[in-house]
Amino acid sequence: MVFINQLIENYGYAAVFIMLALGLFSLPIPDEVMVLLVGYFTKIGILHYSFSFLAVFSGSLTGMLVSYGLGKRVGRPLLDWLDKWFGFSLKWIKKEEHWIQKYGSPVIIVSYFVPGMRHVTGYFCGISHMPLRLYMLYAGVSALLWSLLFLTIGRIF
Repeated sequence: MVFINQLIENYGYAAVFIMLALGLFSLPIPDEVMVLLVGYFTKIGILHYSFSFLAVFSGSLTGMLVSYGLGKRVGRPLLDWLDKWFGFSLKWIKKEEHWIQKYGSPVIIVSYFVPGMRHVTGYFCGISHMPLRLYMLYAGVSALLWSLLFLTIGRIF
């Protein structure tokens, strides 16, 4: 956590953007804690709230787009390869594709607030070939709500 604190103090908004984009791309970065810390930095005057919000929102959305793109381009071929070489069962993929088609859009918003789910939702939506426009709408709303909530909580507490 000290490392993240130093990165934000030294590189500011660029560090926030890059860490969130990488965190939602599934690297082990504590997204919620980092955004709470950024919210605190806005309170003590190190960062500006509006610019912090833009960095958090755009970093989150970028990470979600990258995971969607990877899921769409690489996800299914990777799963087929795993099935061919290691006997990886793909029965759950059919269920996941049906689930995404039936409930996917609104569930993107809910999954954004569940740690761990937010990181795989983009991949699953990409694998099931959800339309990009629809995915962007719900991922954008999710990123907006999540960013405002955690930044504001960090600023208050």
